[in-house]
Amino acid sequence: MKWNRSIVCVLVSLLFLGSCQTRQDTVITAEDYQRAESFLSRNIQDLVYGLEVSPQWIGESRAFWYRINTSEGKRFLIVEPDKKQKAPAFDHEKLARALSEKTEKSYAEGELPFDSFKFVDKDHKKIEFEAEKKIWVVDLETYEISSREKEEREEKQEEASPNGEFVAFAKNHNLFIRSAKTGKVTRLSRTGIRLYEYASGLDWFNLIEGEGGQRSANFRAQWSPDSKKIFTQILDLRTARKMYLLNSVEEGYRAKLYSYYRASPGDENIPYLVPVVFDIARNKEVVVDIPPIPHFVHHNIEWFEDSQRLYAMVFDRGYKSMNIYEINADSGKARIIARDENATCVGTEVSDYKVLPKLGKVLMTSERDGWNHIYLYDWKTAQLDNQVTKGEFVVMDIEHVDEEKGIVYFTAVGREEGEDPYLVHLYLIHLDGSNLQNLTPEHAYHDITLPPDKSFFVDNLSRADLPTKSVLRSLKDGEVVMDLEETDVQDVLDRGWSFPEPFCVKAADGETDIYGLIWRPINFSPSKKYPVIDQCYTGPHGITTPKTFRRALMSSANSLAELGFILVSADGRGTARRSKAFHDFSYRNLGRGCEDHIPAIQQLAEKYPYMDTDRVGIYGHSAGGYDTVRALLQWSDFYKVGVSSAGNHDHRMAKAWWPEQYMGYPVEEFYEEQSNITNAGKLAGKLLLAHGAMDDNVNPASTIRLVDALIKNNKDFDLIIIPPSRHGFRGEYGDYFTRKRWDYFVKHLHGVQPPAYKISPADN
Repeated sequence: MKWNRSIVCVLVSLLFLGSCQTRQDTVITAEDYQRAESFLSRNIQDLVYGLEVSPQWIGESRAFWYRINTSEGKRFLIVEPDKKQKAPAFDHEKLARALSEKTEKSYAEGELPFDSFKFVDKDHKKIEFEAEKKIWVVDLETYEISSREKEEREEKQEEASPNGEFVAFAKNHNLFIRSAKTGKVTRLSRTGIRLYEYASGLDWFNLIEGEGGQRSANFRAQWSPDSKKIFTQILDLRTARKMYLLNSVEEGYRAKLYSYYRASPGDENIPYLVPVVFDIARNKEVVVDIPPIPHFVHHNIEWFEDSQRLYAMVFDRGYKSMNIYEINADSGKARIIARDENATCVGTEVSDYKVLPKLGKVLMTSERDGWNHIYLYDWKTAQLDNQVTKGEFVVMDIEHVDEEKGIVYFTAVGREEGEDPYLVHLYLIHLDGSNLQNLTPEHAYHDITLPPDKSFFVDNLSRADLPTKSVLRSLKDGEVVMDLEETDVQDVLDRGWSFPEPFCVKAADGETDIYGLIWRPINFSPSKKYPVIDQCYTGPHGITTPKTFRRALMSSANSLAELGFILVSADGRGTARRSKAFHDFSYRNLGRGCEDHIPAIQQLAEKYPYMDTDRVGIYGHSAGGYDTVRALLQWSDFYKVGVSSAGNHDHRMAKAWWPEQYMGYPVEEFYEEQSNITNAGKLAGKLLLAHGAMDDNVNPASTIRLVDALIKNNKDFDLIIIPPSRHGFRGEYGDYFTRKRWDYFVKHLHGVQPPAYKISPADN
């Protein structure tokens, strides 16, 4: 059979048009961008009322106040649990009128210019708040109002003893005390010098201006309860190395240099902390018998009430073990009471402990049986008494222990059958492991807050597809004592918004269940084909998929979906809050983070044919920024477009605690193998990189070195450096990046030119 040449040309043209029909039919307009903007978190939250209750306890009383958004504006309410009553914290109209008169500005009762306040008298008749760069005090009986200038807050550089007789302070890198009565100063330490500094701490974001600049003072000292001793530390910076940042947009026309102390994985020239105790009466220094602690290693040291001992929780470097110590304050001798260790890592995200001084016991969590559970140790003998919790579920936090009744209150996930295993519940159990009870039985995520006296708790219960209900419950049995708020979502539903859809699919092994969410645009039509975007963050210390209604509502997926995309979020193997085996999937192999996302999207596309798996994009920030580039390097046949922001592209350049815990210590060959920089030559697809020039969490050198490798491999990519931004992109810089991310996916997944658009600035 002979084919007419013109017929062949027509058929080829029709085939081409058919394959490109989705892109040619797609038009993204400024109106679409405007709709996407309306679903940014700061805008969508204004359409939802009574979202959550965040209790603020009032002094030593059982009462608390909270702020809530209503259809008439924000309101402040007070709850008195004993009376089961809630009422306005004050007369909003009177306060608005009084403030308007004083400032000569007009304030509506639902738009008061503050979000927090505190009572400043024991009778709770006066409140104080900050507004208009001043501190205001209001008498709630007369609504007389006065103001004073706001003082610049300086970090506290001294600490008064509990009995008020002495004040501890640092001077010239040494520790001193001053008599509050006579003013007499006594020097306690003698050997402190610059870079070997007593009573000094190292904050995570402790920027130093210029090469020879000074660190801001960070006083650290804990008095014993009897005011006779001080626990503190020596900060040893003598061999420590720094990281650097360059701010090119400060005043003047010369870039300004900043530095900060931060260890990278495997570094030995790092800051160390040396714990010491000072006996005031004997003017004696006692070095604690614990090896110097790398500044980035998780630790906590506290006094016992007897003032003779301290207890400490300290991880070993590499995070394969953690010890709970008793420290003798007179001798400095440290005794190990309990120890947790694991062949991979002891995860900081699940490690918790609680000292029980009345019982002479300590509770500690451990994943030693494959799930994170609570174990009871005897303090005197340092022996294990018993495992308190058991089963295929994960203990999250030890919330409270009633020592007199021998009851432990804890949060956990994964115990309730038929539920998403990430939903949190509050439980009680006896120390002997008996009488386990679920105090929050509703099928929901229970975000709980206990008051100082631990008699009740506030429970914000919700799911991604279930609006929040806030209640007050008895801690004794979980009984609902009082309803507080129930989220009203009608206004946002009227805009066409719909709840994201939870899903459960199989991981790449074909066996393991993984869970996630799907977001669709409000003008969704199942007859169309939609590009898919993976919202990614596979950091093994957490999860990325929202489990509460608030987080799902505030997700960036809501706005991005409005530009004609299906958004997907999933937590694959290697992330947190599941079994130890599930978590260890990513140990020494963080590059596998998105491996389970691909079959998840493919399975969803089988169920929902409108999901176009030939047009899949991915974006993420920080660890998600690493994931995004890794996806384009390793699975370029699936992921076609990526937007990576603030990515830690080589774990050897990251902050030490994170990689050393999940990639191992010392640094070995798998760091090199899983580096995006090392593998830059494999890049395929469209990639947009973004980084803040002042990012002191993930240093911008990580992205710059990736850029260098991409150039050397002759790879095309796009880059945005955001001059003054730190790890988070905020304000107009954040809005600009958001718009650029929208543009990138519109251009490269829809194949159309994005409209000229500027996101409106947020209201101050």
